[in-house]
Amino acid sequence: MRLLLDENLPKRLKLDFPDHEIFTVRDKGWNGIKNGQLLNLLLQNEFDGLFTFDKNLSYQQNFSKYSITVLY
Repeated sequence: MRLLLDENLPKRLKLDFPDHEIFTVRDKGWNGIKNGQLLNLLLQNEFDGLFTFDKNLSYQQNFSKYSITVLY
């Protein structure tokens, strides 16, 4: 699985998922990108999921139009 850690999470969290491809927003050069655009980038780059602490994301985005799993 290809997963992205949002910029609000510690990058060392990558170490907890050794069997997956884990990237941080910083790894991809996507710092400061708004959530809607970030979700589109995840789709374009064939990511399977996003880890985030952003509890407001579910109120800001219509997840029915994205095939990405978002974990809070």
